[in-house]
Amino acid sequence: MINYQQFMLDNGLQVLVHEDHTAKIAVVNILYKVGSRNETEGKTGLAHYFEHLMFGSSKHVPVFDTALEKVGGSCNAFTNTDITNYYITLPAVNIETAFWLESDRMKHLNLSNKTIETQRKVVIEEFKQRYLNQPYGDVFHHIRDLAYDRHPYRWPTIGKDIEDIVNYKKEYVEEFYHTHYTPDNAVMVVAGDVTLEQVKKLSEKWFADIPSGQIPKKTITEELPQVGKKSKIVEADVPTDALYKVYHMPGKMQQGYLEADLVTDILGFGRSSTLEQNLVKNGNIFASVGGYILGTVDPGLMVFSGKMEKGQSAEDAEKALDEVVENFKRNSISDGILAKVKNQAEAMKTYESIQLLNRAMSLAYYAHLGNPNYYQIEYEKKTKIPSEKILDWANTILREENSSVVYYKSKISS
Repeated sequence: MINYQQFMLDNGLQVLVHEDHTAKIAVVNILYKVGSRNETEGKTGLAHYFEHLMFGSSKHVPVFDTALEKVGGSCNAFTNTDITNYYITLPAVNIETAFWLESDRMKHLNLSNKTIETQRKVVIEEFKQRYLNQPYGDVFHHIRDLAYDRHPYRWPTIGKDIEDIVNYKKEYVEEFYHTHYTPDNAVMVVAGDVTLEQVKKLSEKWFADIPSGQIPKKTITEELPQVGKKSKIVEADVPTDALYKVYHMPGKMQQGYLEADLVTDILGFGRSSTLEQNLVKNGNIFASVGGYILGTVDPGLMVFSGKMEKGQSAEDAEKALDEVVENFKRNSISDGILAKVKNQAEAMKTYESIQLLNRAMSLAYYAHLGNPNYYQIEYEKKTKIPSEKILDWANTILREENSSVVYYKSKISS
């Protein structure tokens, strides 16, 4: 269990304090409850775009990074489907600088035309380099668009199309900021060589005068159950065929989520996984293969993917994958395999808890889900799940009519 104390400001900012006096450093982590799931058709990619905007300037801060580097700090951020997370690490003695910087960009971010255009160019270039000009780079554009009909998960965090980013109007940007970048839509975790009283004082000083959000958030459209298999062929200049097969599964806080996680731990995680042993080590179609879940708050996807050996087709690869999956569903899970994946979960949790920043991020993430203690509760639940329950959920999820498949075909090898 990660120790913490918490309080809330009158404007709705939730603050958690994790004291750790073993080193003279501190972390300030602010999670905003906004990701690509909060976007609408035609305005996709705004959550990720804002991650870039937030490192520009604000009313009293000409350059965010420069001000932080002067006090020995470093910072970064990430955006996904559900959240945007910003974090600062710095010497504990200089922690007030982090409060100043974060509060100023929460209240006074520079949204001038020049800033909007500069970051627009940066994000468009990132879209081209990472998603359009990389082999297989656009695969999740295809997968998400195929698997989802209604929910905003049907586009990646970067955005659905470059045209959406090109067409951002200033009023879109301002509305997104004033809707989502508000104290009542944020969780702040302060960790390290700090005290509760110190954090209370600094939080009141720097954040208490920032008003709560006034713009109501849009309702997110729920995805309907899938009733038939979907498939799509993509042809591109890639070295070999690749296969991506996904299944709809429960969301983060729903029944079946942890069981689904264990299914992919057994089938697709690591060199000793069932898929690796059957399809790579003792097969001749797959050059690589794996399985994982996307871990989304709303109902998400269980993913199986792999690259083929030269000359092997994605269609033949799917048949081989299906055979292993069906065999898994029909048979029992040995005590040894179950113990192995649960030991892996314990090792991962231990590794994650070593770093102060990881602890701060975990507290923020689970607080945004409703309970900071769920980090520990989830682990304890996962390690107690019996094999029968895992197989029950495998049979519920891994149905052909619940699947969507992208056959990523190589023009080079054909």
